[in-house]
Amino acid sequence: MQFDPISDAFTRIFNAEQAGHYEVTVNPASKMLGNMLDIMQASNYIGEYQRIENGRGGSFRIELIGAINRCGVIKPRHSVKRSDYEKWESRYLPARDLGLLILTTNQGVMNHYDAKKERVGGRLLAYIF
Repeated sequence: MQFDPISDAFTRIFNAEQAGHYEVTVNPASKMLGNMLDIMQASNYIGEYQRIENGRGGSFRIELIGAINRCGVIKPRHSVKRSDYEKWESRYLPARDLGLLILTTNQGVMNHYDAKKERVGGRLLAYIF
């Protein structure tokens, strides 16, 4: 029984990465998960991915490239002011400029570097390094 599909997806990605697999399938597919995968792909943490429609919510087939050391969702979803990114980076990331936080803003889902550049706050969704 799935209560948090995004958490389940990140757990499956991390477990497959640790087991040395080259691809993993996560379901159900959602627009938010697709946006998070776009950010991970742009930051070179995963390879190509594709959405598969199977009539039961769809799924994503993700190519793994062995770049993920740790990833996970942040619960509860903390609100972040645009001046507080350093506090949350030190809490969830191992070092400065290593890894990224994924957050949702009123301008869409983005990583914390883009949010700093756009000078917006939001809610934390996940971390990856």
